[in-house]
Amino acid sequence: MKLIPLYLIALVSIGASAATPSGHAVSLTQDPLVMRLDKDEFRIVFGINGERCAQNGCNGRIRYRVDWRTTDGTTRSEVKQVSYSVLPHAGRTIAVDRQYFDTAEGKHTTDVVKVSVDNITCRDGVESATP
Repeated sequence: MKLIPLYLIALVSIGASAATPSGHAVSLTQDPLVMRLDKDEFRIVFGINGERCAQNGCNGRIRYRVDWRTTDGTTRSEVKQVSYSVLPHAGRTIAVDRQYFDTAEGKHTTDVVKVSVDNITCRDGVESATP
């Protein structure tokens, strides 16, 4: 198991209005957490508060934008999305997205500059993964 030193964990700020659009049953519990695993490999973790849909559960997608930069000064912005499911009676969950950011197949060390949430969708009920 690979341990992640605390100095590699960085909180990335997002606007509260983008994280919790009015009228939605889910919201983020806090700003996304960005964990560096390697020079260009990251995990982006979203804490999800689904207490308003806890009776039946819910599922959806988080659409977010990542701004990142390589050591040679190249900057990029990418739109990503990650799925989540809040189980019935759970109220909270997390969604973890695995990302690689680089322009030269691992030759650079990259830094995530900013993560901002564009949209959170929500559908009542949890779809089963089994047929």
